[in-house]
Amino acid sequence: MKKALFTGVATALVTPFFEDKINFPMLKILIQRQINAGISNIVLAGTTGEAPTLTDEEKIELFRKGKEFAGDQCNIIAGTGSNSTQHAIELSIAAEKVGADSLLIVSPYYNKTTPEGLYTHYASIAQNVSIPIIIYNVPSRTSLDIPVSVYQRLAALPNIKGIKEASADITKITKIRSECPDLAIWSGNDEMIVPVISLGGQGVISVLSNVYPELTAAMTDAALAGDFDTAATLQCASQPVIESLFCEVNPIPVKEAMSVIGYDCGSCRPPLTSINERHKEQLKNALL
Repeated sequence: MKKALFTGVATALVTPFFEDKINFPMLKILIQRQINAGISNIVLAGTTGEAPTLTDEEKIELFRKGKEFAGDQCNIIAGTGSNSTQHAIELSIAAEKVGADSLLIVSPYYNKTTPEGLYTHYASIAQNVSIPIIIYNVPSRTSLDIPVSVYQRLAALPNIKGIKEASADITKITKIRSECPDLAIWSGNDEMIVPVISLGGQGVISVLSNVYPELTAAMTDAALAGDFDTAATLQCASQPVIESLFCEVNPIPVKEAMSVIGYDCGSCRPPLTSINERHKEQLKNALL
């Protein structure tokens, strides 16, 4: 297998807003909190970071400031995916120029494509940047599940390092492990951290770690060390919180949770709304 880009936890960080602008002072606080908890990889402008409602200019400044705040203590993984290959290339080049350490690139959504189109999309991006790329497969968002056969072809490209697999299909994890040994796998679902690692995964790209970075790291580290009794206990104990963090569309609940624990990250941008009162109460009761 290629050397894993990272093992353990990467936090898919929320994007904090104040009066509909990115709240960079809060971003600095959030990044430092992750570093203090031992998290050494952060995704900016992913699904949890509300990428669809960020302008290109906002994304590039988010990557620039994020790397400035993180320095050498933490790697910044820039979300630069698009359903337009050319747009994704341009964003990826810009992210590399402002200091992003690597890229998280979601598969094309809405217009979708064929397996050949998927290969061409990722290969075209990879050929235009020199930093590592993580493929992001999330069929619930894109209505497109990347076939293992496409992963096999992409594994031959040197800067494609692995997959954030959020299909929630444990059988697919086994197929990727057996048929794509050169690619690292990170769980894209917090409820599957321990099962994915048990099958050879390298960790998780997590929503839960926004709220509980130490807990998520402890769970992941225990699993990576082969202490599955501890890891499974933490996974089960975390399940009510994980379910509450997805009681409405992500990142609505996690932004509310951040507010509850003392980090005002503002509201989500429309069309996302504030959490409803019933789910707000559920979330408060679930927080550990």
